[in-house]
Amino acid sequence: MILDVVIEDARWNAVALRQQAAVAVDMTLSVLGYGEEDWEVTLLGCDDARIAELNAEFREKDKTTNVLSWPAQELSAAEDGGAPAPPEMDFMGDAALGDIAISYDTCMSEAADAGKDPLHHVCHLLVHGTLHLLGYDHIRDGDATVMETLEVEILGKLGIPDPYILQDGS
Repeated sequence: MILDVVIEDARWNAVALRQQAAVAVDMTLSVLGYGEEDWEVTLLGCDDARIAELNAEFREKDKTTNVLSWPAQELSAAEDGGAPAPPEMDFMGDAALGDIAISYDTCMSEAADAGKDPLHHVCHLLVHGTLHLLGYDHIRDGDATVMETLEVEILGKLGIPDPYILQDGS
């Protein structure tokens, strides 16, 4: 795996975003059977102002969000709940999966509001973003189930509890 990390917001350094991303992306690729290739992912660690700009520009949503992804390939499953197509290298041997942006402000606020370990939440969002690069989505119900199941499996392998279970166990 080749991971290019751009830190625009220095607060990400305090939570070791580069190292967190390397672990999260690598585990995601490994669980899905893509760990042997030098797939390329670019990550932007930014703040709410920057992610709001990106969200407005690329999704026409004038608000902040926690994580955004730009897949290099269209891999989405044709049928709801189906498996996405596997990523392919292009004719020049380029193994780019795409780009991810993550907002420090929203990520830390969500973790605090949910009573979650901030590092676990960061890892969850990085796994989530990587799955988007690999064609997984959560718009259709079946796709959401597949994606969330994979997130729980990948995070479990990293020793991180199920992010979809509330602190009170419900």
